[in-house]
Amino acid sequence: MDFQKFVDGFKSMTCVISVEILDDGSYGAIRIVTGNKPYIASIEQVNPDAPQMLTNKFIPNLEYQNYFPKDLNFEDFCYRCAVLKEPLHTYIHPDRYDFWFNLFMLPIDAGDEHIGYCTYTQELSQKPETEKMSNISYEAASAVLNACIKLRGTDNFEKSMGDVLKDIREECDANYGCILMIDFFTSKYSILCEAVKDPNDPTTFKENWLTDDFYEIVDTWEDCIAGSNCLIIKNDHDMEFLREHNPRWYESLKASQVKSLLLFPLKNGCELLGYLWFTNFDTKNAVRLKETFELVSYFLASEISNYQLFDRFRIISTIDMLTGVFNRNEMNERVTQLSLDTNPNRKNIGVIFADLNGLKRINDDQGHSAGDVLLKDAAKLLKEVFPNDEIFRAGGDEFMVLARDTSEEILNEKAAELKQKMKLTESVRFAIGTYFDKECNNIHLAMKIADGRMYEDKKLFYEKHPELRRSSERTIR
Repeated sequence: MDFQKFVDGFKSMTCVISVEILDDGSYGAIRIVTGNKPYIASIEQVNPDAPQMLTNKFIPNLEYQNYFPKDLNFEDFCYRCAVLKEPLHTYIHPDRYDFWFNLFMLPIDAGDEHIGYCTYTQELSQKPETEKMSNISYEAASAVLNACIKLRGTDNFEKSMGDVLKDIREECDANYGCILMIDFFTSKYSILCEAVKDPNDPTTFKENWLTDDFYEIVDTWEDCIAGSNCLIIKNDHDMEFLREHNPRWYESLKASQVKSLLLFPLKNGCELLGYLWFTNFDTKNAVRLKETFELVSYFLASEISNYQLFDRFRIISTIDMLTGVFNRNEMNERVTQLSLDTNPNRKNIGVIFADLNGLKRINDDQGHSAGDVLLKDAAKLLKEVFPNDEIFRAGGDEFMVLARDTSEEILNEKAAELKQKMKLTESVRFAIGTYFDKECNNIHLAMKIADGRMYEDKKLFYEKHPELRRSSERTIR
């Protein structure tokens, strides 16, 4: 068959690919047999509007790795089309390129039982085209639509993520699935949610793979994906690729009896948020699952990014950035809630005011950076004494603690512990005032009494240490 004449009939960038068929039915070398002028030009011409290949010289019948890195997803598509005779289409954005690829592959019957052939046609765009992204099968569209409805149908972020993950796990009939979050700044990972087929299946036991050094393995996943948009391990052939490229992870999977794997990065733009991960799935539906999860992961990443952004805004609006405790706005919000709460079972609330003595003097003598250090040390001390209570920075040098479901005895013990721990520090000195409200019928009155007691304590402190006396005005910073 004259492949050159055949591909010259295509206007879009098109080549013919050959796949070696091994005796056991698997595949060997995958080669680019020939290409039409637009396809060859995409390799040989240095063009900023086209992907840059590993070489700028096209030589017929070379293995495809001469032009771009080894890619299991590409190999799987070539095998399915050239050998299994499946017409294929996908619209993808490989990470190695700043382009979206609209790909079409058609099988060719060349009458060779040892080599399969197919066409490979690509159209490129630098921006995603939504009509092409939505051009997917009914099954994939249904799964994606179901995921989007669940993601938007609840106010509980983690529950909605868990529900979607459960559906996806059932869709691919995997033993185990999870959404694994990554924090590259702290070199830590966390599991957002999980879905398990059989809790008694030893391959789902996290203690088999969730070791102390697991982050170091997760950190290698990007290299394993190697610029593609996902990693799909279906069989021993794919596992051998993993053994060659990442032996440490391979051994971890082998020890956990993992024989197949779906791994999709969750990205918001260029930022990697985490991974969608499934083990021991139904490999017969790999192409459809890839099509489905490429879009589902897009929406999951978008939802996670929005949640994280909202969470950052929430933190900024409620947390004092210097000390890490709640800020005054959050204190006012909490006090308002308590004043409006008519629950008859709400009792036993302790209020503690702690004003930091000597802050103004340190600011004046040593500078505000030294004063900031003192404030941080003060907040740290309060967190040690009141680890389960709400701590607020009420003003420049003033903190308030709300202790719920406590007793007057415990409140006094905590205040004594705070005074004792202060003596072990070089500079943290609090004026302390407490009030225990058994009925909690007037939170404002409880705060007023505790505040008044704190100022009495402060007055005694400055009588003993007049050299640290500050102006009567409060330091608001």
